[in-house]
Amino acid sequence: MPVLDDDPGRTARLMWTHVEPLHAVTYFHPRARAAYEAVGLRGYWRGYFAGRAAPLGPTDAAPVVAAFFNFAPHMVSRALPAVWRLATPQEALRARLTGAVQALAELTYELPESHLVEAGDLLEEASAALDTAGRVLGAANAALPRGEYPLARLWQAATTLRESRGDGHVAALVAAGLDPVETLAWRVAVDMPLQNLLGRGWSEEQWQAARGRLAERGWLDPEGEPTDAGRAGFQAVEAATDRAAARPWVSLGADRVDRLRELLEPMARACHTVIPENNPIGLPALRS
Repeated sequence: MPVLDDDPGRTARLMWTHVEPLHAVTYFHPRARAAYEAVGLRGYWRGYFAGRAAPLGPTDAAPVVAAFFNFAPHMVSRALPAVWRLATPQEALRARLTGAVQALAELTYELPESHLVEAGDLLEEASAALDTAGRVLGAANAALPRGEYPLARLWQAATTLRESRGDGHVAALVAAGLDPVETLAWRVAVDMPLQNLLGRGWSEEQWQAARGRLAERGWLDPEGEPTDAGRAGFQAVEAATDRAAARPWVSLGADRVDRLRELLEPMARACHTVIPENNPIGLPALRS
């Protein structure tokens, strides 16, 4: 039965759970980190900021603070623009793609090449349907050269779709009046271990102030637990994110979306073997 129905937002969320794991190997697989280290980007955060920001060119910290949204400005400033003295954006992009392809090759070696080619073709077609207006990271990734090999093409298309969805999510958060620390504090109150997000660079005082602001708007009760109003408010943000991410899947059509989901299922499950269950992305495990 096709997954696309009269709720394109629901389809967009389902496809996110299948596309995001392919992109996320760049954060969790040791081959990805080794590829960054090979070009001089030692330390997790150097590789993270250089690799994810590289599509924007040799940028300073300010645009990355805005686009990535949930990192403290001083943390981004420690990495950018200094990382460009260690590796150029072009070198960081090559390392990012090399590490991701090596990770996916290790995780999907049992799948035939025809499986990977078909999945990559469908993902590229979906990403080509994106409207990147107002989506800085999505647009920057969409403008990168097409990958030469099936896994490179597949990973780049998944990354373009993922970053475009993220741009829409940031827009929904801003429209809801949520700042970066409030967003993180909300996720901790609902379903995410605090230690997953402490690395974003915010101080304890900033965390406490964010919790206070969430309580003032009625999203947290005096004990710091989510209220019904808070859950409804954030669900509206998630629904707006899903609606804004639906266009590629509507364009692809129900039958091909269902075929793509079928192709991605074993790949996404394999990727989950290196993605922590309690991951900072908030990516849930695929249903059995």
